[in-house]
This record gives sequence, C-alpha cells and structure tokens, in this order.
Amino acid sequence: MNRAHNSRAAHASHGQPPEATATPAGYAWLVAMFDLRVPRLARQLAISRKHRVVDSPEWLILTPRHAPDDSLAGHLKAALKWEGVNLQVLAALAKAVPMEEFAAIVRAEPAGQYARRLWFLIEWLTGATLDVPDLDPRRAVVPVVDPAQQVALLGGDVSRRHRVRNNLPGPAAFCPLVRITPELARLQALDLDARARETIDRHAPALVARAAAFLQLSDSKASFAIERETPSAERAQRWARAIARAGETELSVDAFEGLQRTVIGDDRFVALGLRKEGGFVGEHDRHTGEPLPEHVSARADDLEALLRGLIEFHQRVVAHGMDPVVAAAAIAFGFVYIHPFEDGNGRIHRWLVHHVLATSRYGPPGVVFPVSAAMERRLADYRRVLEQYSRPLLECVDWRPTPAGNVEVLNATADLYRYFDATAHAEFLYGCVQTAVEEDWPEELAYLEAYDRFAVEAKSIVEMPDRTIDLLHRFLRQGDGRLSERARTKEFETLSADEVARVEALFASVSARP
Repeated sequence: MNRAHNSRAAHASHGQPPEATATPAGYAWLVAMFDLRVPRLARQLAISRKHRVVDSPEWLILTPRHAPDDSLAGHLKAALKWEGVNLQVLAALAKAVPMEEFAAIVRAEPAGQYARRLWFLIEWLTGATLDVPDLDPRRAVVPVVDPAQQVALLGGDVSRRHRVRNNLPGPAAFCPLVRITPELARLQALDLDARARETIDRHAPALVARAAAFLQLSDSKASFAIERETPSAERAQRWARAIARAGETELSVDAFEGLQRTVIGDDRFVALGLRKEGGFVGEHDRHTGEPLPEHVSARADDLEALLRGLIEFHQRVVAHGMDPVVAAAAIAFGFVYIHPFEDGNGRIHRWLVHHVLATSRYGPPGVVFPVSAAMERRLADYRRVLEQYSRPLLECVDWRPTPAGNVEVLNATADLYRYFDATAHAEFLYGCVQTAVEEDWPEELAYLEAYDRFAVEAKSIVEMPDRTIDLLHRFLRQGDGRLSERARTKEFETLSADEVARVEALFASVSARP
C-alpha cells in the first residue's frame, strides 16, 4: 500500500522554486519528505499554479495538470518521467523506505514502464529481491535510462525478470550520470571526432607525428602547471610518454599505482599506493594546523570498491558503446573526487581522459587531444566545475580532525562518489576537446608547415645547418619577426643587412600564409 505524505514538508527541500506559487515535486519532494542527506540536486522539478512551463538549467516547473499524486508512488513516477534516474536519491531512499513499500508500488502496476524501471533500480542498488513475481516474458523491453533524458550505453543486457534493458553506464559500485542539456546536445552535434579526422587527413603523416609529439609534451607540462608545479624536462617527457601510451593497457588498481609512481618520481616524501587513511583537498589553519577542507576524499576503506566500480564502468563503455567524451568526464572526474592517492590524483585524472578517448577510438589513431592545455587556459572554469560538486558533497560528510592534521570521516559516504551528476563535467570536457580540435591541432600543424617553408627558403638566402635555422627562427619569433640587436651582433653577426632584411621578410611571408 502506498503511504500518503503531506507535501508541506517539501518546502524543506534543497532550495525554493523561483515562482512563489510553485511546489517542489519528484526528487526534490522525496529528499524533503524523507529527510534524505544527499548533495543539492543539480536540477529540480516543481509544480506551479500557473499554466506556464518554465524550463531552466536549475528548475523544470510544470503546470497544475502535471501534478503527481501526493504519495511516494506518485512522486517516484514523476521523478523518473520528468527527471530521469537519480541514483543518489534512490539509493538514499532505499535505506529510508521499507522494501515492501517499493514492492507494493510495483505490484500495483507491474507492466508500467516507470514501475519496472523503479523495480529494477531498487533491486540493482540494494541487492535485495522485492516480493514481486517475474514479469510476463512477452512484455516489450524498456530501457532503464531514457536516452532522450540522459546519456546511456548504446547497448546493454536485458533483465528477464523486469523486462528492461540495463543501459546504465556503470555498475552499482560506480555510476555517475549525465543529463542531456541543450548545451550538451549542441556540443555533441559538432561531431568533433569527424572534424579531427578531417584535419589530420589533410596533412602528411610525418607532420602529424611532429605535431603530436609537441602537443603531448605541451599537455604534460600543462597538467603539472595546473598543480602549480614546474617539472624538470625529464619528468615532463616521462609523463608525456605516459600520455602517448594511454589506451594501450587495461585499467586496474595496479595500473593506477604504476601511473602514480611515474608521475611522482621521487617517493621519499609521498606514501605511494592507495591511501590507508583519510584525505582532503584544502589548506591547514596557520595557527592550529587543523584541516580546512574544500573537498573531502572517499574513505580509505571504500577505495578499492570504488576504483573497481570505476574500472567496470569503463569496461561497460568499451563493450556496449557510449558517447566517449561523456564517458571520459564521468570516469576522470569520478577518479579525482575519490582521490585515492596521497599525491598524483590530478594528473592521473587528466590522463584518464586520454585513456577513455583512446580506448573508444575517438579521434585519429595516435592523436592526443591536449585537454590539460585547454583546462589550464580555462582554469577558473575548471575549478568552478570541480567545486560545483565538491562543495555540496562537503555538506554531507561528517568529519573530525586527526592529530596529524588530516581528516577522519565519521559517516558512510561511498554513495556520494558513486552516483554524482556529471553533467557540468561533461559539458566542460566537451569544450576542452572542442578547443583542441578547432584551435590547438590546426594551429600547431599550421605552425609546423610555416616553419618548414621558412627552413627551406631561408637556405636559399644563406646556407646554414638545421640547428642554426632553428635558432634563427626562434629569434625571429621572439622578436615578432625582427632580429634583435643582440642577435645581429652575436649569433648572426655574419649576416649582411640585405640578408637580415630578406629573412625577416621571409618570416613575415610564411607566417602570414593560411
């Protein structure tokens, strides 16, 4: 039997609708009614007294005729119908509501698509079996995730018991989801994969290889710069080689630990391997030494299960297919929120973007999208995206400081890292890939073509070895096309005034060509 609830409690939800007459519904109602401790919903549903739909990034406000039954069943159906799947709320709800209440909802309408999806999700999340008989095998199969609402697997296994196709991208141990927003749809429609292939196909393989080597190193340096580190040339090259090898091996906990060894190098002051205690991102009080966290990492006891879930998410994406950029965002940002290591998490998080794109065969073979370089240029946006979930997450974590200046988490938090809304992360990463496709690769290829033309034509002005040509080009680039007085009187003092004028004119000519 469905339990009736008083909707007045919904006003205690995660924020009030922009319209005074609107009442939260769906997941917002469930969060308030059952006092669920989950991070603020990225987008909420409400019912207005006005006969006007409001569809904004934060709210979907529907008209009175869309009002659900004021019950657990009514708001669950409204949530699944209008908001899609929110695993964080459903997981918390499954702990607050007896299983028999879910079973009663399903038994009341076992063939309904929303009842079937709820039935599957509750059993999938909890491992419990509801007191509901298997559905008639003649029933048509419906997807668990509506692909018009959220990004899902292209395929997936059919659950014969529920007659649903499990197109959730991950397992119950790790399954962030992404909503299809107008911005995400716009970015997907750009078909950046095809555009990257068109750009690369217009150039000789040798030139592409040189561009790839430069952009790999650029991405490596940018990844360190984001962490406010200036690596040695050898360390930057070592990480660039790791980026180039992304996609060659399968993900595993051992592989992650190997990457940490590669990125850290000197382990005298860093404990390598999975954390054995708590972790956080932030500062320490300068007087007391107590932690001032901006983000609290997953508990050490949860790390292996979360990482194995993340690995299985990737395996499902490879097996069944999914938008590669969205998959990369969910996996990479999920990793950095989990923060399994004492150090090196950020660079491995960005390496994961390369790995997922490579294993999804996104872009031409051997081509790296220098997403770290784009992230460094958009550092404020990058941090805003990270904080968009870290801050609400922090409100759901109980912790206390340890004598060593660390944090000890006191409540169960694994679901906070398993089921976050990765929509903003996917939009941001898509923007970084767009920058790589439309700016970084074309600009580097054009630069190399111009350089090669300069090198060939400069030798017709005055014969000199390749290393001297390179030095001459560098001086001209640094001088905005003019040789400095220092270069004229030292490295290139043997050039005549006429030769200097000709190489400067050549530099201007090749640099101006499309």
